Amino acid sequence: MAQKNVLKYVVLGLLSHRDLTGYDIKKLFEGELGDFWYSNHSQIYPELKKMVEGGLISSYDDTVGQKMTKTYYRLEPQGQAELAGWMEEPLNALPPTRDEFSMKMYLLKDDKDPRIKKLFAEAIARHEEKLEYLKSRWQTVFSSQAEKKQHYGHALILQQAIHREEQRLQWLREERAKLPG
Repeated sequence: MAQKNVLKYVVLGLLSHRDLTGYDIKKLFEGELGDFWYSNHSQIYPELKKMVEGGLISSYDDTVGQKMTKTYYRLEPQGQAELAGWMEEPLNALPPTRDEFSMKMYLLKDDKDPRIKKLFAEAIARHEEKLEYLKSRWQTVFSSQAEKKQHYGHALILQQAIHREEQRLQWLREERAKLPG
């Protein structure tokens, strides 16, 4: 079964919260969304154009300051209906991961390979950095109960990401401790 173009639905969902510029959407992918979904501007802008042409969203220009004009995108009723339908659909099959650490470990033949300890050290450092970043995002975004309630889904996903990194670090440290020498 072919994978759906999920980017369209992500953008519709973002626009269901508020009107956004293409730049605003790009920045969300670089920040909040980047923790669990990836897209770059070369995908976002053509998708916005297709959605305008398809009547899912509309665009309007607004002047910011004295001269700068920005194009904003707004969700239309047809887009709301399409987003609602997608939200009710079952999830797609899990895509394969592209985990470089796992691939390199798979290719090693035995536990005495001198590269293993370096791989574990690098992986631990990467996941510690990611965990600290996620915890700082939690402190920044969800400093009050009201913010957690207002952005319930986001809070759950960020909490899950923190637990995933904690669990991965625990496994990495346990396996590193089992290595010979």
